[in-house]
Amino acid sequence: MKIETKAIHLGHEVDPLTGAIAAPLHLSTTFEREADGSYPRGHIYTRLSNPNRDALEKCLAGLEGGEGAVAFASGLAAIMNVFQALSPNDHVIASQDLYHGTTHILQDILEPWGLQVSFVDVTDLDQLEGAIQENTKIIYFETPSNPLLKITDISRVAAIAHRIGALCVCDNTWPTPILQRPLELGADIVVHSTTKYFGGHSDVLGGAVISKVKDAFFDRIRMLQQIGGAVPAPFDCWLVLRGIQTLCCRMKNHSESAFAIAKFLDKHPNVEKVYYPGLANHPGHDIVLKQMSQFGGMLSFQIKGDKEEALAFTGRLRIIRRATSLGGVESLIEHRASIEGPQSKTPDNLLRFSVGLENVDDLLTDLDEALTKKE
Repeated sequence: MKIETKAIHLGHEVDPLTGAIAAPLHLSTTFEREADGSYPRGHIYTRLSNPNRDALEKCLAGLEGGEGAVAFASGLAAIMNVFQALSPNDHVIASQDLYHGTTHILQDILEPWGLQVSFVDVTDLDQLEGAIQENTKIIYFETPSNPLLKITDISRVAAIAHRIGALCVCDNTWPTPILQRPLELGADIVVHSTTKYFGGHSDVLGGAVISKVKDAFFDRIRMLQQIGGAVPAPFDCWLVLRGIQTLCCRMKNHSESAFAIAKFLDKHPNVEKVYYPGLANHPGHDIVLKQMSQFGGMLSFQIKGDKEEALAFTGRLRIIRRATSLGGVESLIEHRASIEGPQSKTPDNLLRFSVGLENVDDLLTDLDEALTKKE
């Protein structure tokens, strides 16, 4: 099956009891045991497994091309469990430009626990090579990165990881498997915040880990999910699975609109800099042409001016909403440095923009008016 067909049908079996086409919702926390003590229907307790979670995990694995998927209650829970599957004194190489929540996990929770972490620019392969230690177990990155949209060459980083016996782990939340296929490019594990494009409607929290193979490391992540209990509720799984059915057409629309907006902003006199890999002047443009089918619905840009001007600009927008998160049907804009906190290295005049599904002409008008009609 092509991916458009998989997105609609994987995990969506016709209900054998009623013939319902839409997936039934199984809210039960516990499941009946047979008189001989067995569980022939496969479920014991919903922390361990649930029919809705099983369906979602089947779909996620199929979309990414992995042997197995593990669903979590949030994207950070998914990321946390990948690193928790390591041992104290193991070493991780992580990208400098990461979602700030991932950096918090590594610095504030797992380094005190005993994990060793080196933050480097993984787009610079010489820096990456220089950070390798004998105990390096994971090379972790996002591409495009959050919020500067840096592009990492997945194939080359995977080759380095495998040469030293480490795992290549890629956060594929922004492109989704519709636009980028990390496992096919050599990555071992993909992580997602399913809150974002998979859910697609800003109404459900979730995360996932997808592994190319069901090996001992995958089994350990599964154990941590089941015993640690950071599992999504059945209804959350149901919502994400429903959202995935429109993922392909949404990603196409997000990408086309974002590309048009990036080109507009790149020429606007009141914009200092645009970060979007579809632009020919982006330093990762040539790599993106090799590993992404479109350029995605996310971009960042710097207003000419300071933090106050950037915030004032967002206050003049009428359609685009000021809010955290991304990947929903509505366009969202956010001043990243103030969200990331005092340790943020993000420029004070930078805004991150999640381009939604509104008519692109309306979005361009909203941006133009806010950029030119200063109060």
